[in-house]
Amino acid sequence: MSDKMGIQDCDFIAHIRKDGGVQKLRAHLQGVAICSKENAAKLDLPLAGEVIGLLHDLGKYSQSFQHYLKSAVGIFDQDVDEEYVDAVSLKGKIDHSTAGAQFLWLILEQKGAVGSAIGQLLALCIVSHHSGLIDCLEPEGKDVFGKRIQKLDEKTHLAEVQSCADEEILTRAKALLDSPELIAETKNLLSAIKLKEKNERPLHQQIGLAVRFLFSCLIDADRIDTANFEQRKVAANRPQGDYVPWAVLIERLEKALAAFAPRHPIDRLRQQISAECKDAAVRSAGIYTLTVPTGGGKTLASLRFALHHAEQRKLDRIIYVIPFTSIIDQNAKAVRDILEPKEFPQDQGKVVLEHHSSVTPEKQTWREKMLCENWDAPVVYTTMVQLLETLFGSGTRGARRMHQLANAVLIFDEIQTLPIRCVHLFNNAINFLSEQCNSTVVLCTATQPLLHKVAVDQGAIRLADGHEIVGDVRQLFADLKRVEVIDQRRPNGWSFSEIADLASSEVERAGSCLAIVNTKNAAKQIFLSSQALVDAESLFHLSTDMCPMHRKSELAKIKARLESGLPTLCVSTQLIEAGVDVDFGAVIRSMAGLDSIAQAAGRCNRNGKSARGRVYLVNPSDEHVTRKNLEDIAVGRDTVPTVLDYFRDMPERYGHDLLGPQALNDYYAHYFFQRQKDMGYPVSPKEAKAIGRNDSLLCLLSENGISFAEAGRKGEQISTRLLNQSFMSAAEAFKAIDSPTQGVVVPWGEAGADLIGRLHGAYDISLEGELLREAQQFTVNVFPYVFDTLFKAEALHVIKEGLRIYSLDPRYYSKQFGLATEPVSLMETLNV
Repeated sequence: MSDKMGIQDCDFIAHIRKDGGVQKLRAHLQGVAICSKENAAKLDLPLAGEVIGLLHDLGKYSQSFQHYLKSAVGIFDQDVDEEYVDAVSLKGKIDHSTAGAQFLWLILEQKGAVGSAIGQLLALCIVSHHSGLIDCLEPEGKDVFGKRIQKLDEKTHLAEVQSCADEEILTRAKALLDSPELIAETKNLLSAIKLKEKNERPLHQQIGLAVRFLFSCLIDADRIDTANFEQRKVAANRPQGDYVPWAVLIERLEKALAAFAPRHPIDRLRQQISAECKDAAVRSAGIYTLTVPTGGGKTLASLRFALHHAEQRKLDRIIYVIPFTSIIDQNAKAVRDILEPKEFPQDQGKVVLEHHSSVTPEKQTWREKMLCENWDAPVVYTTMVQLLETLFGSGTRGARRMHQLANAVLIFDEIQTLPIRCVHLFNNAINFLSEQCNSTVVLCTATQPLLHKVAVDQGAIRLADGHEIVGDVRQLFADLKRVEVIDQRRPNGWSFSEIADLASSEVERAGSCLAIVNTKNAAKQIFLSSQALVDAESLFHLSTDMCPMHRKSELAKIKARLESGLPTLCVSTQLIEAGVDVDFGAVIRSMAGLDSIAQAAGRCNRNGKSARGRVYLVNPSDEHVTRKNLEDIAVGRDTVPTVLDYFRDMPERYGHDLLGPQALNDYYAHYFFQRQKDMGYPVSPKEAKAIGRNDSLLCLLSENGISFAEAGRKGEQISTRLLNQSFMSAAEAFKAIDSPTQGVVVPWGEAGADLIGRLHGAYDISLEGELLREAQQFTVNVFPYVFDTLFKAEALHVIKEGLRIYSLDPRYYSKQFGLATEPVSLMETLNV
């Protein structure tokens, strides 16, 4: 054979770098074992973490794999070496992950039912480490795990690898598998879960989450060890927990808070809320609520709690979960400015990490991209979509981060935006993270959903005793009451022109008005009706048909006019309701859920400049919101009249506040009762072909009763097995956001047109990371029917077919309304 790079035939290799550097298999297995052990110690499973790290790539000791690897990188020469194989045709076909699983299974199954249960848990992590967690049972009842663990030796090469693997690897692995401590630590975890969880379905889901957690420990360790070898500068830039100390960050925050001079009367109340958050930081681990009216300063108040609590309990990190990418930038920037001050340049980019799908080029360096892979930072800002993908999504990329949710403070901002389909899955996962993973959870919102009062046998959050962080929520809402809600519903509804008339009259009375509706068409029609009623420079429109950069530009103009006291009328969809800091004199809200109405009211008299702002509830006659096209909005809208009627008849029950805690409790009690069948993430054959029946992801990820029954009918021997979940099938069916969309890059302004030119001119757009991130700010996500319409009209131009990146013909982008399905006027096109 050829002797390239000094590699001998007897060397067992894990990876080969592009520069020819070699990582021996023994070193890789030992490195992964050390890191996986450290990760798994968070769940008190250090020995389990170590053994799966040692054995995950045991199959690479086979000659089949070594010949494949050495042929792939050119060590074996096709014309010289008889060991040469066609690596291209063999890619992904040589099984190197089953041997390690079989090795530990054969030892542990000899130790009775407990050993078999633990063996299945550990083996699942190993066989899945390239694919994502596999199904134990497929939905139709096929025993996938059993077939995999009984795979023939000619395919897994178990006998061969046991005969040639490094002795120290096998010796240590056998010692761990024979260790009573390994059995004890795993039994202790399962017992702890059973102690807390008395209901069968949540119990099985939590055991599945324990598997995913351990899987996460292995995946992250494997990827880190491999990346550190392949890219040596990466290793030097990994903090791996060596962060700026909590005490230092606390000092910076307290200094910033002390420097804030109250500008409005409401600022005193914000300071009171912040002080209560600081005082609450001494509490023990648990799940808490922070129920504060909109405009109450939750962002910095919750950060104050989190920093002091993390220091008090010596936790690893703080993770902020934000509902929308549209507000994550501003929240993260506000915190970054405080925790990474310019006078400490050595800490720039080392405290606050943003991880979401829309990151501008100046905000994500290669280092930040590396840290996003496993949330290796003290303060992480991410989205609910990313969090849910970490807990339930397919593949390995999201699951890799799950272990970082342990020993953490998890702050959920605007928790009422949690997708209704995910309620039980989410509740069971949060209970697991709090009770088993030593994490503290804070649910923040002005409109606290009753997650602890849903069906307990399916999964309800277990709040801590004295869970509310602020002392007297009802009094706080009374003190922060800045608006009156005026019910203006009409028997035949409001026309769009009538809503425009009301809005323009409110601009005259209050100086500014915000009209929020449920559909983009309604926003457009009210805007058009308003053009004859107010000056053009005072009229604005916002919707998700406008790209982020376009919306930011319009919002900047709106804020400038409001701060200057200039007349302003904005017509918007509900995108403005969460986290957008604007202060209008009056708000008009199209009928929706009470949570949406409360969020809309938070944009009215936000800083308490007047005694009471006015929030008008109207019912547009032509909005066309139904349970078929916009179910969440429609059910919320149809629930609110019940609470309005109660409030009219018994205002004292609600403290004369329609947006107070009691009104919201009553609203959610009615709303959740109507949606209880949706909370387990139901799926149909149409939605998930691989599942092939009506079922729920909650069932598939817990006891999986239908699949279990099917397996019994097929004679599968699974009756005493611990795990029967359809992990992969459920993960592939899971979508944090239900509606699939396609991004289209739009030519907004000169910057957008220039960007599109650079995208089309790029040699290989897939390699242009910064260009693609810049494009996110000029991208509109469209539903399939809109995409098809534009495609048929030849309004889309392919930038990169394989990546499904498209740009929009300038004639189909309006300076007022954004993306359109028909050409806009020539004059408007020229003025964009």
